[in-house]
Amino acid sequence: MDCIGESHADRRWKKLASSYLFQRWWMNVRVDRVRLPSGVELEEFHVIEYPDWAAVLCLTEEQRVVMVEQYRYGIDRVTLELPAGAIDTGETPEEAARRELLEETGYEAEAWIYLGACAPEPSKHTNYAHLFVAHGGRKLREARPERSEDIRVCLLEPAEVVQAARRGEVVHGIHLAAIFWSICEGLLPQASCA
Repeated sequence: MDCIGESHADRRWKKLASSYLFQRWWMNVRVDRVRLPSGVELEEFHVIEYPDWAAVLCLTEEQRVVMVEQYRYGIDRVTLELPAGAIDTGETPEEAARRELLEETGYEAEAWIYLGACAPEPSKHTNYAHLFVAHGGRKLREARPERSEDIRVCLLEPAEVVQAARRGEVVHGIHLAAIFWSICEGLLPQASCA
């Protein structure tokens, strides 16, 4: 793959001016004036600054996947997702994933594997999503989601997770990445893309 080895310095955009349209603790919206390597200038290029976040595909001791079902206002529907959330200041990605798993589901897990990071929307968003697989999940207590979250915990067989994704019940792109990445790494037993 020769294209990945090209110099990145020659392809970077130059920021000529920048201002914030909106700033909150969890999200900032910025408008930049930029010059492309070709010399073209864009007067308004919008960038959304989000914190990094973490998601976990947790397998219970019985090899079931711990998932959450919740309503998503942006697309106006209920979706099936992995436990996930923003990484708080001072937290590592794994600490955030462990916290989100416990908060949203009441589960904890013994063995954690870092799959890697991906950018949810690299064109306009600044954040990365850190993806994990956890094994040996067991229910420690009842879930304690944030007050804005109306979450139902679901336990699915690995094959059911793939079927749910194919039926469009799992629509979050990063969660789909974690599921299929887990399959590629052989970390989701009895599940395949075939």
